[in-house]
Amino acid sequence: MVKILGIDPGSRVTGYGFIEVAGNHHRYLSSGCIRLTAVDVAERLVTIFKTLEELISHWQPSECAIEEVFVHHNVKGALKLGQARGAAIVACGKLALPVAEYSARKIKQSVVGYGGADKNQMQHMVKTLLNLSSSPSADAADALAVALCHAQQRHWRSAVAHALGK
Repeated sequence: MVKILGIDPGSRVTGYGFIEVAGNHHRYLSSGCIRLTAVDVAERLVTIFKTLEELISHWQPSECAIEEVFVHHNVKGALKLGQARGAAIVACGKLALPVAEYSARKIKQSVVGYGGADKNQMQHMVKTLLNLSSSPSADAADALAVALCHAQQRHWRSAVAHALGK
């Protein structure tokens, strides 16, 4: 079994989700949000780093997956998001976790089957795929979707390697 940490980075709210994977079977472990209330950017980044460091130490995942930055029109927002991603990646790197990165479109395609899925569709599919009694918050659902996407990619790579005799 493999434990995967999924991270949906944000400059105000960073979602996280832990799942356990055995083959093509997924089991929910934990999820939540790191709410960043500090005004100072450095304090927010330290909060992301320290909280993820504590969560990683507690849950002991063997792999991590994080959403890539998407730049559409708001370059300033993308830079802030990049800083949050950096703090999260450093927390994983400090604890020697390999980090995989996926685009938002890839994550949505993997979980919902449509790269343009909205938040409600993501929450519904995460709830369904992980057999949860209620939908997690949007940010936690996005983080769990990142973990599910990574699990799917791992399974696919393993199947291809097996088929090629590797």
